[in-house]
Amino acid sequence: MGTPLLQVNNLSVVFDNAKAVSNISFEVMPGELVAIVGESGSGKSVTALSMLQLLPKQAAITGEILFSKENGVPVNLLQLGEKAMRAIRGKDIAMIFQEPMTSLNPVLTCGDQVMEALQLHQKVKAAIARQKTIELFEKVKLPDPSQMIHRFPHQLSGGQKQRVMIAMAMSCNPSLLIADEPTTALDVTVQKTILELIKELRRPAKPGGQNGMSVILVTHDLGLVADMADKVVVMYKGTIVEQGSAAAILKNPQHEYTKALLHCRPSLHKKGERLPVIGDLVTDNSVTGSGLQVNDVCEEEMGHEAHITNKQNNPVTLNPQPVLEIEDLKVYYNAPGSVFKKTPTPFKAVDGVSFGVSKGETLGLVGESGCGKTTLGRAILQLVPVTAGKIMLNGTDLVQLPRKKMTDLRKDLQIVFQDPYGSLNPRITIGEAIAEPMQVHGMAANKGQRKEKAIELLEKVNLKAEHFNRYPHQFSGGQRQRICIARALGLNPSFLIFDESVSALDVSVQAQVLNLLNDLKKEFQFTSIFISHDLSVVRYISDRIMVMRQGQIVEEGITEEVYFNPQHEYTRRLIDAVPGKKLESSR
Repeated sequence: MGTPLLQVNNLSVVFDNAKAVSNISFEVMPGELVAIVGESGSGKSVTALSMLQLLPKQAAITGEILFSKENGVPVNLLQLGEKAMRAIRGKDIAMIFQEPMTSLNPVLTCGDQVMEALQLHQKVKAAIARQKTIELFEKVKLPDPSQMIHRFPHQLSGGQKQRVMIAMAMSCNPSLLIADEPTTALDVTVQKTILELIKELRRPAKPGGQNGMSVILVTHDLGLVADMADKVVVMYKGTIVEQGSAAAILKNPQHEYTKALLHCRPSLHKKGERLPVIGDLVTDNSVTGSGLQVNDVCEEEMGHEAHITNKQNNPVTLNPQPVLEIEDLKVYYNAPGSVFKKTPTPFKAVDGVSFGVSKGETLGLVGESGCGKTTLGRAILQLVPVTAGKIMLNGTDLVQLPRKKMTDLRKDLQIVFQDPYGSLNPRITIGEAIAEPMQVHGMAANKGQRKEKAIELLEKVNLKAEHFNRYPHQFSGGQRQRICIARALGLNPSFLIFDESVSALDVSVQAQVLNLLNDLKKEFQFTSIFISHDLSVVRYISDRIMVMRQGQIVEEGITEEVYFNPQHEYTRRLIDAVPGKKLESSR
């Protein structure tokens, strides 16, 4: 078997008398990829952060984490001083964090941040570090790498920022890569490229040689687990409920919680069908071995919701008159480095786009990172300047609308942003964040009523009333995204734009939010644009799909037609790159 590269023994982590991780043990062999899966808040990220001593000082940690360095002598990472840990971080153990915008320094260029890691750990000169950085940017498929090194994080899309983080993590050829939701913000084609790169780094340098990099993959994407993992560790409420080979667990899971995770995926259900969630399928008793039968519960749940399912599976009837009409919309930016030229070359983020969205319709917008999806969404809400074109909402051109009238209209136009941490004020509680828009727009008679409404919204997105007075940093990434969704729904908007709004959520919470969106859509008949790189989610939630590439629409049509019979080569490539085909064929 050999010596494990990393061995976690009886690890427990306690915050303010609350156990986040409880007595877990597992190991990672050289060259092995171990996936840690579970719901948001199950302790996955806490486990990963404890390995590099990145948890807050108030965290009480017991147990041991043994790491075998090049000399083969294991050291307990939990007992090392800060200086010794700095020597290990980045060089021997690297980490890709879940939220790239908050992990990158906003005042340094992306190139400088990668070069800093190379110069610190590999002691190379600036010129060599620069060349290696460009090569790394090429490997992670960043466009125009020689120019990208001069850009700041705010000038990149969410997926591009994540690729910078991945390049930085792999820059020093670490023995162990800890990847916390590394492909959450990436479209399927770039995701496939990154995963192939990680696979390449795991292979032996020479036939018969030592294994390459080991990987701990923290993820909620079971498709990735099926395609990538050698071993799976399933966590629930801070404990490990099941672990073993990926093939055995995914094909024949033994624990009811694991079965429930597999059953919640949107790809297993028809459009509009009520998605089961963990709370429907698993009780705390089942975690201790009571033996809940998942299939029986699913049938009971689906039978209970049959009237909803049957109604939602009817063919969609849309109002032929669009609520939103986009006519030849263009959003151009001056290319970096061309500001002082007499005739600057524009970067065409959105280039002559035209389409309509009918009342009550959900339009799915897909495409690679940097194709213009987010810019298009923000242009509709007048959050970025429009170069040319019209944005007609119920007959009113938003481009020509005075600022005061646009401010009043924002009550009916809401967006759920891709980066939940960056869109929440860290200095105010999440209850205040949800109630603040209601106060601005004069909703509810007083503070008490706004609080009551905010708590109601928190409970709708599977959070609790007691969370009202907590701050953003006290929540996991998936929980923060749910807070942002609750805030957007607080004004009862008639038009919503969801920008990768479920990409950070585990399958169960994702199912709950998708159910919630379907319920709210049925009740309020709001119109929405759903931006996502997850084609299985877009297929489930959307009435139509629109495919975007390099600022232009290359294909659009009814969801099922586009998904199962794509006409454009680019659309076919996106669908072919969707992970988890191995998992789907085994179910």
